[in-house]
Amino acid sequence: MLSASPPTTPTTDALQLDVRSETDALQHVIVHTPGQEVALVPPDSRLDLLFDDILFVEQAREEHELMCRVFEKVVGTSGAVLQISTLLREAFEVEEARFDFVDHICSIARVTNLQAFEQEMKQFSADELLRFALTGASPIPIIVPPLPNLMFTRDLAAIVHDHAIISHPATAARQREGIVIKIILNYHPAFASFRDRIVELPPGVTFEGGDLLVAGPETVLIGLSERTSFGGIMAVAEALFERTPIEHVIVVDVPKKRSYMHLDTVFTFSAPDQCVVFPPLFVGDDPGNVVHLTRGNAPGHFSCTVEAHLKDTLEMLLDRSLTFIPCGGSDPLSQQREQWTDGANFFSIAPGVVIGYERNRRTFDMMREYGYRVTSVQGFLSYYAESEFVPGEKVAIKLAGTELSRGRGGPRCMTLPLARSA
Repeated sequence: MLSASPPTTPTTDALQLDVRSETDALQHVIVHTPGQEVALVPPDSRLDLLFDDILFVEQAREEHELMCRVFEKVVGTSGAVLQISTLLREAFEVEEARFDFVDHICSIARVTNLQAFEQEMKQFSADELLRFALTGASPIPIIVPPLPNLMFTRDLAAIVHDHAIISHPATAARQREGIVIKIILNYHPAFASFRDRIVELPPGVTFEGGDLLVAGPETVLIGLSERTSFGGIMAVAEALFERTPIEHVIVVDVPKKRSYMHLDTVFTFSAPDQCVVFPPLFVGDDPGNVVHLTRGNAPGHFSCTVEAHLKDTLEMLLDRSLTFIPCGGSDPLSQQREQWTDGANFFSIAPGVVIGYERNRRTFDMMREYGYRVTSVQGFLSYYAESEFVPGEKVAIKLAGTELSRGRGGPRCMTLPLARSA
């Protein structure tokens, strides 16, 4: 087995925000390799922290680091993978960023009486505040839970064209994560030229990045899910229509269940003309779970059409035929089992180059049937150890994910792309 390399400290001088598709070639992506915050999840309160199980952290780290090595190989540069802990630590070099972070967490954590220690926290060094932000550990005599879900960076924001939409997490366990990404975008020097392109949603709505997919330069999908509210969708749609070239917002009603917590747990793009889907939600005579929003005649006004089929709607808007590849194959039980273990949650690194959990064997069998060469992470990295990767054939890469999958999120959940090149 190939040994995992440690996360690299990225160079952010040439950082851009530019996402116009789910499958364009990746340039920069934010991740978080699991660390001490995951080791601090108590078994008795794991459900409160949104974990069905506790992870073996060392193994989870190795799996995650191997995934990052694949990203760097496909992109072709070691600066492609940005660790969110590194970005936050660098942002905390700015005193105003540290103070702003403390002000925000005091405003959302009044039940724990954090505001009583506001001045003490504002005296923390950058390293002390980083440790507190991720793990809750600090010299102050108060118990603050860790952030084990930070590994799922997709949910912190959504990048559409050159705008960043900051999420409003639906659960208390993830509220601090929204503050983390807000501090990075507002204070890290790499994002200085994008300060006027940050979209903050109004109070009272919920939206998480796993519910937004950029289908094309003018079209996004947003899931009405357990984690994203109708008000959140309307706020995101209004911002996109007003500030970006987006012309169409396709709202997909997702069952309000933990196993379907975001749209990307049941639907992802694997290539410009192919999607991996959970068949019960998208295949049938009339699923009736799709609403098409278009820009209205005045700000905040939309035109709304109920559509019968997501596939037909996307083919019309994208002007190309699409193939829906069934997660779990043709067997209904296998579809349910593999959707549960993120079989539909592929992450596209380049057109037709995707990574997913190897445990979803029947889904990978379907990928092979639809023209993908299936290989393990180790096989992929070994094959290209002495050469550059040049996209051409379709490749589906199997990530072990034995421990990562216990966190209830796949490779797309663990990635926040900042830029892709057409």
